[in-house]
Amino acid sequence: MFRPTRTLAALSALAALGLATGCSSPPGADTTAVARETRAQASPAAGSPFWVDPSSPAARQVRAWERQGRGHDARLLRRIADRPAALWPAGDRPEPSIREATGAAARAGRTAVFVAYDIPHRDCGQHSAGGAPDANAYRDWIERFARALGDSDALVVLEPDAVAHIVDGCTPVEYHAEREQLLAEAIVRLKRQPRTKVYLDAGNPAWIEDPRKLVEPLGRAGVANADGFALNVSNFQTDAAIKEYGRRLSAALGGKHFVMDTSRNGNGPLGGDPSDAWCNPPGRALGAPPTTDTGDPLVDAYLWIKRPGESDGQCRGGPAAGQWWADYALGLARNSGA
Repeated sequence: MFRPTRTLAALSALAALGLATGCSSPPGADTTAVARETRAQASPAAGSPFWVDPSSPAARQVRAWERQGRGHDARLLRRIADRPAALWPAGDRPEPSIREATGAAARAGRTAVFVAYDIPHRDCGQHSAGGAPDANAYRDWIERFARALGDSDALVVLEPDAVAHIVDGCTPVEYHAEREQLLAEAIVRLKRQPRTKVYLDAGNPAWIEDPRKLVEPLGRAGVANADGFALNVSNFQTDAAIKEYGRRLSAALGGKHFVMDTSRNGNGPLGGDPSDAWCNPPGRALGAPPTTDTGDPLVDAYLWIKRPGESDGQCRGGPAAGQWWADYALGLARNSGA
């Protein structure tokens, strides 16, 4: 996704579009090894109803560093490992990881958070390119995703970047109508699950600077049937900027609520060239821990949608998009100061 998180090859072609998009972690990432270990689940952050994955890359890194005698670094990394982050079910068959997560969350009395990220022509062929090969394959993927959720408590962030890439012109116009239809159908299908909440992604304040441009495509994509919209996925915008933007967009959508990705926005965005600021920017920090206690009637939750420590792409020495990067994770934790 070219959200200030995605596109080295396409930067020159998109320079005129604002260059402030975001970028999601690709399904190929090792983000769904759920509850495979016998170790007890870590305690979630106070005030959070969301499930903590005891087998996350951060949790495994903590255990490895403890074995290696890196106790101080392990304690710092627990700022990530002991807090809930979204799962991005990968590949053609999302069901096993979803069922494992919802089962473990139910046993803990918690809500599992997921990202559905398989839209055709995903990320305009950039860092997280891929997705379902065609519309019917996507419908089948969403059907299996929804069935796997069952009657568990779940929250789904639907298709990061998909609508914003319509607005910024990155997604070719011939795919717009199909994409909006697929998103609308996905919302209806997911909402058939009795305890699933769905939030349709709406980019971030530095990407589509005028939220009014999102209103019509979000409407065609079925946001009226969703629980709300999601902002700042995989990006670094400040809480204040996100809330101000979200209120404007909410007002234009009849009062829709929203959720915010606060996973890496503790120090806000990197200054300088926006075409370069989105991809593994140095000096960033963890943001507000996941919670539904936001103090704002329009903000349903702060979430860690991007999994802190997973790379935005092969920039600044990082691995491929979505791959675990221990050194970057440690920097986020150290800079958070809490």
